[in-house]
Amino acid sequence: MTDSPADGALKRSVGRHGIWSAGLRSEDPARRGELAEAAAELEQLGYGAVWLGGSSAARHALPLLEATSTLAVGTSIQSIWQYDAAGSAAGFAEVEGAHPGRFVLGLGVSHAKFAEQYRRPYSALVAYLDELDEAGVPSDRRLLAALGPRTLGLARDRAAGSIPYLVTPEHTARAREILGEVPLLAPELKVILETDPGRARTLARGSLAIYLTLPNYTDNFLRHGFTEDDLLDGGSDRLIDAVFAWGDEAAIRKRIDTFVAAGADHVALQVVDGGSREALPREAWRRISSLLA
Repeated sequence: MTDSPADGALKRSVGRHGIWSAGLRSEDPARRGELAEAAAELEQLGYGAVWLGGSSAARHALPLLEATSTLAVGTSIQSIWQYDAAGSAAGFAEVEGAHPGRFVLGLGVSHAKFAEQYRRPYSALVAYLDELDEAGVPSDRRLLAALGPRTLGLARDRAAGSIPYLVTPEHTARAREILGEVPLLAPELKVILETDPGRARTLARGSLAIYLTLPNYTDNFLRHGFTEDDLLDGGSDRLIDAVFAWGDEAAIRKRIDTFVAAGADHVALQVVDGGSREALPREAWRRISSLLA
């Protein structure tokens, strides 16, 4: 077993707030300049980290790391079924050699719907971590997208912490209890810059729809006090308001702070505006940085 890091270096590296984005992982060569420019601005705005959605790999971090000097870049998440451990270790070594200390390997088991080989996910994740250990990928530079108690325990014992996706402050508080004080806890939180309740919740339901078909998420909601009725018709208002931050700037800041108060070290903020996941909502990122100042 590999001990979790004790010096807090990763917490200092990622800071209190970061941006979660699928658009920043683009493999289109024509977009490299756009990605580099956006990453440089995020660093200037004061975000400590960028988290790449869409089962990203180490190579997707390179354009962002090359364009910045302090920004941490992590995968959120890299599916263990899509990328084998040997390839992940090689990618980590390449990026670490070019940009020491700035890349974080975020891993997860994804979902049966997206991986034909999905079997015994917990055991598969343990075996994957064993291979990463053998390949020399340090535990203090990897995080697990942990939702349930067993995987959170694994994040505590075999990684630097957890990057849970689509969770509530109540989940964050429970995760903190399981992880203990030292490991990084960096939940993702969706942000809607909309003050009208109807419009905000309509946008939220459009974003949430795919996740309500995935048992890993729905089971987690049920573990934390929601009912089957909360999962119907795109999600109840209670569920929407628990997993999205929406409203005016004061309300959004208060919601983000609720996760911090519950035990989050870092909050990865994902803008939801009804646009393409490939888009870079840079004006929204600027507005959020202002409300966090």
